[in-house]
Amino acid sequence: MSRSLFAAGLAVGVVAASAAAAAGPSGAEIFENGAPSGAPACSACHGADGHGSDDGQFPAIAGLDAAYLAKQIADFKAGRRANDTMAPIAEMLTDAEVAAVTAQIAAMPPAPPKGEGSKAGDAIAKVGRWDLGVPGCESCHGVGGAGAGAHFPALAGQKAAYIVAQFGEWRSGKRNNDPLGLMKSVADRLDDADLAAVAAHFEAARR
Repeated sequence: MSRSLFAAGLAVGVVAASAAAAAGPSGAEIFENGAPSGAPACSACHGADGHGSDDGQFPAIAGLDAAYLAKQIADFKAGRRANDTMAPIAEMLTDAEVAAVTAQIAAMPPAPPKGEGSKAGDAIAKVGRWDLGVPGCESCHGVGGAGAGAHFPALAGQKAAYIVAQFGEWRSGKRNNDPLGLMKSVADRLDDADLAAVAAHFEAARR
């Protein structure tokens, strides 16, 4: 190869690398393989499709609102949500990486419905338990549990075990990042049977 051709090739490589750096981190790459900062791949825990684990340890995150996801990462970093797995990952992620990977996750197809649902859970989701001072879940989380912005995530298709586990964290105070303490109030007023019913309802709901 002539010196001029080598120089031209090197220049092209430098330009391509510079363009890639200017474009910022790839959300797909972070999700699938990990971030430049060293944060591990989201897929390692949440699954290649982002649909989480049935045991409730890792939630379904695919299709969730990007602003909601970014807020949760910030809350893990600030200690408003306590989680031994997510807290150190949140600390590692840069702002640019958070923006990229949350946009990627938001664009992914949400988890499909699973199970047969629950009539009692359907009633709580739509109407609530006003005898206990609990409004319908859909009044905040949107019709069908489709979600409403950065503070009220989509619930349709979420793992029932994860939903139940989060109610437990609000009850205990381990999770403390809900607007005006709304979820803490709901968790304290509904009994375990109600919580299981509404969780089964949303896992079986389609978004």
